[in-house]
Amino acid sequence: MQMGDGLTLRERITARGIESLSDADLLAVVMGEESASVVSSTAAEQLLEAFGGSLTAISNEDIARLRMSAGLGLRRAERIAAAAELGRRVNAQQSEQVQTIESSDDIRRMFAPRMEGLQHEECWAIFLTASNRIIDSRRISQGGVSGTVVDHRLVVKRALELLAPQIIVVHNHPSGSAQPSGNDDMVTERLREAAALFDIRLLDHIIIARGSHFSYAAAGRL
Repeated sequence: MQMGDGLTLRERITARGIESLSDADLLAVVMGEESASVVSSTAAEQLLEAFGGSLTAISNEDIARLRMSAGLGLRRAERIAAAAELGRRVNAQQSEQVQTIESSDDIRRMFAPRMEGLQHEECWAIFLTASNRIIDSRRISQGGVSGTVVDHRLVVKRALELLAPQIIVVHNHPSGSAQPSGNDDMVTERLREAAALFDIRLLDHIIIARGSHFSYAAAGRL
């Protein structure tokens, strides 16, 4: 693809670095069109336009949706989906480097990359020392679009095995709203009460949605 300065995308990357490219240019490179004609630029721009200019929205869509929304061929849609998944995995690995929890934002940074784009609900538990250092984290349930079943007994059992005096639970809402449901309130209270019987503190329950999150602790509901 020829640029206004007479350079193809490949030549611009060599001369100025890949960070000099626009969002549309980067999408064109991902689609394998770094040396093609201006038609490729139009395809990338149309893709951006179809998703309101949001790279996040593009990265959260599956291959079928990418093809339907922007008229992409299978190869291009697969390339974009693969790049988005690679980005999520990099973010997830970086978030796993967090060792101490200081606020609900730390949990959001840890779990948003792996949970925001899910089409089903998952619930994870994080087991902590008294100084908020992470001992372990694990998925405790996986459900459908509208809910998942959380067995508070299994969470408390694992905390006892790890000698963890504090726990945090986090789950996602595929609906896009981070506001807790009545069932979320019930699960939170049952888990809090079950943990308290063994002098284990439920430090927080965090709900993650696309672009937002809800913290029971921050809202004063624990």
